[in-house]
Amino acid sequence: MTENPLTKIPIVMTIAGSDSGGGAGIAADLKTFASFGVHGTCAITSVTAQNTTGVLETFDLAPGAIASQIEAVCSDMKIKWAKTGMLASAEIVKQVAKQVKKHGLSLVLDPVMAAEAGGDLLQKEAFSVLIEELLPLCKVTTPNAFEAGALAGIPVKNPEDAKLAARKIADLGVEAVIVTGGHLDATDLIYESVSDTFTRIPGTFVSGGTHGSGCTYSAAMTACLACDDRLEISAMKAKNFVVQAIQRSMPVGRGVGPVNPLGKALEDKERYLALEDVKEAVLILADSHEFAKLIPEVGCNIGMAIPGARNYEDVAAVEGRIVRCRGRANPVGCIDFGASKHVAGVILAALREQPGIRAAMNVKYSEEILATCRSLGLGISLFDREKETEGVSTIDRGSSEAIKEYGGVPGVIYDEGGVGKEPMIRLLGTGASELAKLAVELARKIE
Repeated sequence: MTENPLTKIPIVMTIAGSDSGGGAGIAADLKTFASFGVHGTCAITSVTAQNTTGVLETFDLAPGAIASQIEAVCSDMKIKWAKTGMLASAEIVKQVAKQVKKHGLSLVLDPVMAAEAGGDLLQKEAFSVLIEELLPLCKVTTPNAFEAGALAGIPVKNPEDAKLAARKIADLGVEAVIVTGGHLDATDLIYESVSDTFTRIPGTFVSGGTHGSGCTYSAAMTACLACDDRLEISAMKAKNFVVQAIQRSMPVGRGVGPVNPLGKALEDKERYLALEDVKEAVLILADSHEFAKLIPEVGCNIGMAIPGARNYEDVAAVEGRIVRCRGRANPVGCIDFGASKHVAGVILAALREQPGIRAAMNVKYSEEILATCRSLGLGISLFDREKETEGVSTIDRGSSEAIKEYGGVPGVIYDEGGVGKEPMIRLLGTGASELAKLAVELARKIE
């Protein structure tokens, strides 16, 4: 029988509550699993009416319904690792503990007690059951400072408190305790009970929404462990993953913004698409018999930014520019991000005004070329390159001024040069390949 290639993909499970706002719980877990390339399954424990401002209501599922979900998955698939999230009642905790033992699940326990946006998620009577019946079954638990303090019975206000709490939690039967540092000094603390060793994973606080960060961290840990990463490596990967998810969070509501577990994957996709678009644009220019006449003495370049580009490292261009050689356009160097601050400055200025304008290229300046741009219906604006602003790129500053003067993003921004500066025309558009086609059309109309 032919082996099913899907059986090689690690399969993991989340046993947790749903978040109707899509930021935490099952939603965050499954997005995180997908980002790590593992197959995610789920058993929903509670349905919450929740948004970015907090938990409005909770509706717990019957323990039997939770058991049926776990049984359905485990009877059909080989679950390498599982994680728990919201386990609201004592009955739910008991049922989950029973299923973990029955199916021999390797477990990451995220001791969810409250939502990041506000609202209790663990009933008081369930707390002691979680400590007595479920905690001893888990291999790893990932409490934040507040949760670690509750489990250990001591306040956790600094890293030394975290070490003491981690040892006390491990004494309850856990193999490894990771006290996450989001409510301390951004440093995660790993304690492994077998070797009685501590490992610190330092970090820094970053800006962004944090709703769902705990769920995302424990889900990332689960995925990494399922891929056979060592505990310390898993913790490092999980921490880095949460940091980038916070940095790419989206303000979708009026409260605490949710983390974006798919943000990095989507950005990587956009980077690939931008590179491919610039490659296609360069081929269009190189294949044209006419375009070379538009290349200025200093050479030209063409760039494409990813959506929401923050700096020139988010703009793909030709490393060594495009030069004229034997009457044809000849790209010199590879296409990469951060290759040209010149076109990046124009694009970034345009993006601040109109996010859809993500491409730009420079061509030779002449009155004839400007007149032809007008004949093609392109809006045109000018800036003075002689003006200098300390600490600010001339191109970025000038492009911003030209955009402001025009009242939007024009199709053309040009300058008349200055001492040691060649005058230049810059074409702007939504994509690099479309801009290259426009440049070829422009060249064909020039004598």
